[in-house]
Parts: sequence; C-alpha cells; structure tokens
Amino acid sequence: MENGNEDFKDQVIVVTGGTRGIGAGLSKAFLEKGAIVYATYAGNDEKANAFKSSMGSLGERLQLRKFDVSKKDEVEAFWTGITNEREQIHVLVNNAGIRQDNILASLDEESWDRVMDINLKGTYLMSQGAVLHMMRKRFGRIINMSSIGGKLGLPGQSNYAASKAGQMAMAKTLSKEVGKRGITVNCVMPGFIETELISDLPEEQIKEYKSQVPLKRFGQTEEVAHAVLFLASEKAGYITGTSLEIAGGL
Repeated sequence: MENGNEDFKDQVIVVTGGTRGIGAGLSKAFLEKGAIVYATYAGNDEKANAFKSSMGSLGERLQLRKFDVSKKDEVEAFWTGITNEREQIHVLVNNAGIRQDNILASLDEESWDRVMDINLKGTYLMSQGAVLHMMRKRFGRIINMSSIGGKLGLPGQSNYAASKAGQMAMAKTLSKEVGKRGITVNCVMPGFIETELISDLPEEQIKEYKSQVPLKRFGQTEEVAHAVLFLASEKAGYITGTSLEIAGGL
C-alpha cells in the first residue's frame, strides 16, 4: 500500500481491537489511504499509545478509544461520542477478538462466555450502533473479521470457532436487512496470520499448522488489509453477505 493514495480520504473508519495484531495492520492501512481512524482497545494503554506514536504523522488522524465491546453501556457511549464528533461514519470493522482454547471436555464456562461475549456479542453491539447511524446516511460498510477456524473447527477451539461462525451467520442475515439502505455487510476469514494472537502456540504446533497450509507459510497482516480495504471501498458496492477466505488454501 502506497502512501499518498487517498481512496478513503476524510472517511471515518472504526476498527475494534485496532491497536494490535491484524487490527493494527488494518488501522495503518486505512490511515495510509487518507482515512480518519477510530481504533478501539480494551485495556493496554501503553501498547495503544505506542502504536499511535509509531504511526508518525499518520497518527494525527488516529483516534484511540478504550472500552469493552461486550458492554452495552460502553458501546452506546462510544457511538454517542463519535456521532457527536463526526457527521458520518463510513466503515465499521469488527476485529476485536480473543482466544481461550481448551478441549470441550475441559473448557470452563467462563472461557466459553468470555470468548462469545467479545467475539460475537461485541460484533452484535457494535454493528447495531453502526447500522442505526449508517441507515440515516444510506451508506455504510460493515466488515466482520471472522476466521477460517469458524469453518474448519480446529481442535481445542469450540468456543472460538462457534463465535467466528456466528459472525458469518450474522453478516449473512444483517446484509439482507440493510441492503436497501446502501449498507453492505461482509466477513473476512483469515487463516494463520503472523500476529501475537498465535504467538503463544508451541513451536511444534506452529510447524504442524504451516505444513497443513498449501502455501506453506503463515500470512501477513498486509495481505489481510488489502482485502478489507477492497470490501470497504465503493468499488465493492455489489458485494454483500459473503465471506472471503484469506488462508493460504486451507
């Protein structure tokens, strides 16, 4: 992605979980395209501020917002604040997500609930706020960052896979509800991408996963960002209710 290309000049983009991992890559990509980005995060002020600083002059168009996407009152406060600041919000990327892996027989209820709350309930709450705004403007792009895990069902990830499959089902339904208002809703399904979300995997497991990928490598955040920017663009106006796999052939 080249600096100076302003496909999203002055558009307002919201990226949940937008200061780390794939989310940071997406925030950076939109900033490079001229957008004003609101990157949300849940807890780590130091890393969020370090990310903003790392953006240099691009950081002048980066707004950080700290809240829990699974908390209705916090989400509502966010949308109230941003709609008071900006005339229009053009794109929402539901990227905030966590993993708490364990085989189902040993998976505790708290781990099930927390993953579903952040990954799926957070998508519901954030999308609801975005739709109420976008419908009035008769334009919008909502992109859910799902996962190839929602299709493949990797062992030890019943909670994560269920939440990611839920994001795809939600996008399919929501796209039918809001299409007539000029809003598209799609999913992107990354496979194994080089981020901290998979950095805790044992080395042997990483080797095993890479051996399963036909391209024999993990993806880069930039490769995911290219697809997200396309789906967020006006050029993708006739694409809705679909899920795009970026998984190296898995």
